[in-house]
Amino acid sequence: MKKQLLPIINVFEKKVKEYYKTNDFLLINGDSFKILQKIREKSIDMIFADPPYFLSGNGITCNSGKMTSVKKANWDEKIDIKTKHNFNRKWIRSCKRILKDNGTIWISGTMHNIYSIGMALEEEGFKIINNITWRKTNPPPNISCRAFTHSTETILWAKKDIKKAKHKFNYKLMKKINGGKQMKDVWETSLTKPSEKKCGKHPTQKPKELLKKIILASTDENDIILDPFNGSGTTGIVANELNRYYIGIDKEKDYLDITIRRMNCDNKDSYK
Repeated sequence: MKKQLLPIINVFEKKVKEYYKTNDFLLINGDSFKILQKIREKSIDMIFADPPYFLSGNGITCNSGKMTSVKKANWDEKIDIKTKHNFNRKWIRSCKRILKDNGTIWISGTMHNIYSIGMALEEEGFKIINNITWRKTNPPPNISCRAFTHSTETILWAKKDIKKAKHKFNYKLMKKINGGKQMKDVWETSLTKPSEKKCGKHPTQKPKELLKKIILASTDENDIILDPFNGSGTTGIVANELNRYYIGIDKEKDYLDITIRRMNCDNKDSYK
């Protein structure tokens, strides 16, 4: 049986305006930088973040066999390197403050942002545990024919770089999931399934299967998971199905509304 809402409420030092909540699921509409400052130090077990990649511009890509613009939204517009890196250091620094000493952070990205992320993690006192390569089994083709097809994304898994901090890793479970063999750092799965977008979609939505591995690998039931860039709520949907608590933050109400609709879908998958 799940605990009551009290553990989620207790992580806040200052009152926040709740956009949506259940006994174990909380969504907050607002600026992550401001909201993170209201959370108690060392109160979160695990953080997953899919921050802006800052890749939107005038280029083109392929979506469902059609030529489309790579412009995803205003929050993903290209910015200069210094501004990008300062942004990454700032939100990672805020996450470090609220993460438990034995907690971990997972951050996904592409070549447009992940190298800044890796540097920012080390600069802010994290140690990278693994560099996970997500190999997409059905990537969109490169219609420009001027480069190789982009078929991977990187997910960095990191912990605080402090002595005596033993991070959580459910090694035996991951080995069992992998057919009795050690799980490697290359994970293969398809892009987000259409069935996961039926309640609405986000331009950088991640597949549930990806978050399932991440959450099972580094948390236990009743742990508190936070996503500072909630998006369409995939982290929260999977966390809920796996009996974890969840806090999601996003500036865009439309994305939070998609999350709520996904939460209320009667036929959503379950991993229980």
